[in-house]
Amino acid sequence: MKRYKVGIVGATGMVGQRFAGLLSRHPYFTPAFLLASAKSAGMRYEEAVAGRWAMPFPIPETLKDLVVLDAEKDAESLVGKVDFVFCAVNMKKEEIRALEEKYAKLEIPVVSNNSAHRFTPDVPMVIPEINPEHLDVIPFQRKRLGTERGFIAVKSNCSLQSYVPLLHPLRGFGIKSVAVCTYQAISGAGKTFERMPEILDNIIPYIGGEEEKSEKEPLKIWGTLQGGEILPSVSPAITAQCLRVPVSDGHTAAVFVSFEKKPRKEEILSAWKNYRGLPQELALPSAPKQFIHYFEEDDRPQAKLDRDLEGGMAISAGRLREDSVFDYRFIGLSHNTLRGAAGGAVLLAELLAERKFFN
Repeated sequence: MKRYKVGIVGATGMVGQRFAGLLSRHPYFTPAFLLASAKSAGMRYEEAVAGRWAMPFPIPETLKDLVVLDAEKDAESLVGKVDFVFCAVNMKKEEIRALEEKYAKLEIPVVSNNSAHRFTPDVPMVIPEINPEHLDVIPFQRKRLGTERGFIAVKSNCSLQSYVPLLHPLRGFGIKSVAVCTYQAISGAGKTFERMPEILDNIIPYIGGEEEKSEKEPLKIWGTLQGGEILPSVSPAITAQCLRVPVSDGHTAAVFVSFEKKPRKEEILSAWKNYRGLPQELALPSAPKQFIHYFEEDDRPQAKLDRDLEGGMAISAGRLREDSVFDYRFIGLSHNTLRGAAGGAVLLAELLAERKFFN
């Protein structure tokens, strides 16, 4: 595999910092440019993140002295110098749409962590183990944008990773309805305990826009490519509640599911154990060897104990049992800034590289 030069747009934020850590030691991708808002532009990266570095590892030595560029004003300076960019910015949705399309039209592909383009019909929203075939919409998007290389591909919302990968292997049984309650870590809001004191000894029962994403995004992931667009699935019915909890990293989901044809518990466990996606078949660098791990213990999975499983890229499940209203209930867990954000985007980029979309 060739080495690709990449940019990180939004490099000073929490997800951008995750990208910096992952890419500084990546076998395919070399971070060559760091971009952020105008207030950070012109600073060395070490200076730009001073006082707000939130990662459990030090700032990568290879990135400390890179000068941060202005994500909007300096985009043109990347033309011909990078193969693609990762994007994780904190801006209004319409501003993010415009920024990502600007890069794409400059023939710089964008692998986005943002939600702005998730429901653009010709933008693939991909969990690599679940719907890699949606990348086939990219030629239609390029035609709309008038580009040869440039395009936008996005990953789904971080909360979905804690339950959609667990539902997907069960679709053969005819999933009829799903109720999910997510318990989401503060890093999903870009916060640490020091920067979010109101979460201590507390649960906040509202995360803006999260419930709509949790109910609708799975339907696009399970959608079909028709006429140059991804048409969302019309089923199953999904209802969600999303809570912010005093956990640093790791989103937990309590899931309730009913089926057209109720499987036996052993069939569900077998489906989880044996499920492999394209990243596992291709042995992509960021792919977990075992996508889904099931815990037999009654008190697992736990965020503190299990979020870092397989480099934070595996999905954990536990407490599968029959339910008095739905057919079954279970617990899911994923690392929200690794599998759910930067790591999921890096895995998507690895798949795009394998499919030659950056060439």
